[in-house]
Amino acid sequence: MQNNTVETLISAAVIAVALGFFLFAYNSTHGGNYNTYEVRAALGSVDGITTGADVRLHGIKIGTVSAIELDPKTYKPIVHLALRDDIPIAQDSSMRIASGILNGNPYFSIQPGHSGKTLAAGGLWKPR
Repeated sequence: MQNNTVETLISAAVIAVALGFFLFAYNSTHGGNYNTYEVRAALGSVDGITTGADVRLHGIKIGTVSAIELDPKTYKPIVHLALRDDIPIAQDSSMRIASGILNGNPYFSIQPGHSGKTLAAGGLWKPR
């Protein structure tokens, strides 16, 4: 009888840990329901980035890559970013491709600028 109690407690602990991982993963990917605005970014390279990749500011997800296309005139990639509308991004901000520590998935990391002008919805951003 004591053996069944121990097995039941261990099973409950495993289920609790699994539920904790599920909640962590859900909160990491769905960090809330925010309205977004789209910005196009003209970049030199998008190595490893795919549609759905994160856009992060100081490690916090503030958007996703909604599309990637090739400019037929310059042959450079144009990335469509869906960004949270409650976080303004300065026009002089820079961007780099970073790699996740745990999963290794590449994402865009924005380094904020200091200009008083912010990116407008639908505009073309040329990060430095």
